[in-house]
Amino acid sequence: MLSVFVPSEFSLKKATATDLGALPEGAVWVDLVNPTVEEDRAVEKLAGIAVPTREDMQEIEISSRLYIENSARYMTATLMCQSDTDMPRTTAVTFILTGHRLVTVRYDLPKPFALVENKLARACSPSITGEQVLMELLDAVIDRCADILERCGADIDQVSHDIFEPESERHGHAKQYSQILIAIGRKGDLTSKVRESLVSIGRLVTFLSAVVEGVKWSKDMREQLKTMQRDVASLTDHASYLSNKITFVLDAMLGVVNLEQNNIIKLFSVMAVVLMPPTLIASIYGMNFKVMPELEWAHGYPYALVLMLIAAIVPYWIFKWKKWL
Repeated sequence: MLSVFVPSEFSLKKATATDLGALPEGAVWVDLVNPTVEEDRAVEKLAGIAVPTREDMQEIEISSRLYIENSARYMTATLMCQSDTDMPRTTAVTFILTGHRLVTVRYDLPKPFALVENKLARACSPSITGEQVLMELLDAVIDRCADILERCGADIDQVSHDIFEPESERHGHAKQYSQILIAIGRKGDLTSKVRESLVSIGRLVTFLSAVVEGVKWSKDMREQLKTMQRDVASLTDHASYLSNKITFVLDAMLGVVNLEQNNIIKLFSVMAVVLMPPTLIASIYGMNFKVMPELEWAHGYPYALVLMLIAAIVPYWIFKWKKWL
């Protein structure tokens, strides 16, 4: 799908291109989503650039993600998708600045793009440029990462509360333990993906700051780039902190599970020790020797029962007195 954004009076109008041979020259933002070969060729003709393929966007080398070609600046970043679901994923998005026009190439639907589209459609400067659209997109991406980390931090705090709260009904239930472990695993996966996205965005912002030295960008845009660099650095540190916290919570959860298992094993051990003397007494009086004086007792049976009961109570009382139970 090919979307073209043309500035009008105090807004940015979106139009889905139907005639690929007549793309508007005044377009400041061309958004390619799962582009076809014909759409790639039309944009290449309009902007005078080479649109990278999906395979090119998946390259992890810095030289393949951040470079300048024919005066156009190519920048590929890893962005979050489906972060509000149980199956978050990352996708590569390429930003191409050529002249004062921005071309974006993506094969997924990151939420910041829809937010920026709605924001610029409501109100924007009629003289908006592709560089300003790029700054809006990067700002929205960074804000989105911050929101994800905030939500992830709150969820980890709740998981930590569920583990360490002594009155929690989860203790002693293997099913609830497995649910907590699944929740920890999902938050760890989400945090690692956000950190991966932040690292790529940080590299993009650093590259952009370097290439604008010879470009006449406004002072506000330069200051905004510096602010983005500081935000990305702080969010990356926060993502690392959350990763360490998730590791701690996971270790604590495994420790609680081990304690629970040890308590169960201890209970079986105590029961075996408590039942050992009664079993011994019952075994003795179950032997088939001819000369056993107790066999002739009138009260031999109740005597043996009382003796077995005492033999079971005494070890139990000793365990309680030693505080082993």
